[in-house]
Amino acid sequence: MKFTKTQKRIRRHRRVRARVFGTKGMPRLCVFRSNKYIYAQIIDDEKGKTIIQAKDTEKLNLKEAKEKTAKIAKAFCVGKLIAQKAEEKKIKKVVFDRGGYQYHGRVKALAEGAREGGLQF
Repeated sequence: MKFTKTQKRIRRHRRVRARVFGTKGMPRLCVFRSNKYIYAQIIDDEKGKTIIQAKDTEKLNLKEAKEKTAKIAKAFCVGKLIAQKAEEKKIKKVVFDRGGYQYHGRVKALAEGAREGGLQF
């Protein structure tokens, strides 16, 4: 039985989600990456609520991002933006959920931006 790329990613994400769980004290930072955009959410899994969300279609300061490619720079800025929003809500520690994607490229850039912004994971 052949699986599509999306089906494989969803299967990987289910395996990750079996182990990764966000609480009120340490919510989950979830990443979704499409071909064009990147999104990040901080989720409290106990309540099943999204606390904070950020996406690259919001106004970003791309000048402070390290310029490798446009998509990686945007992902880095989204990481910094979600960290800034989390700081306003007094969230310091999160559990990182890579969403079934490889920890590489845009997903890694988002994580580095969030760490630089002050989130710990």
